[in-house]
Amino acid sequence: MINGKEYGWEDITAYMGGRDVMGFRSIKYTTKKEKEALYGKGNKALAIQSGNISNDGEIGLTQSEVEALEIASGGSLLDIQLDIVVSYGDPEKGDLPTIHKLRGVQFTEDPRETNQGDKFQDLKLPFLFLRRE
Repeated sequence: MINGKEYGWEDITAYMGGRDVMGFRSIKYTTKKEKEALYGKGNKALAIQSGNISNDGEIGLTQSEVEALEIASGGSLLDIQLDIVVSYGDPEKGDLPTIHKLRGVQFTEDPRETNQGDKFQDLKLPFLFLRRE
């Protein structure tokens, strides 16, 4: 909670390719660090060892946003590398935003799905990224 307020969906903005993404529907991202218990004598762990750090996520975009990304890159969604900037907070409401920069984002899948009765496509694009700043 910042300034006594939890951020809601209306307070979140995503920027990709230097522009505010209007067809932004959802986002999740995770940083993980490999950890493993080290055992020796007995049946209790002696320590916890650490390993590699990995970053992945998923962004939900409308089909028109996905098409715009492909057109801007001049190629396949799977060949794009970009940064995603996620801003939590609305400066117009006096919020001091919290900003997460996901650096070196590359999409790992190019899924397309639509069902009878859908009014639009909400495409979930999984990605890997190098680091969060």
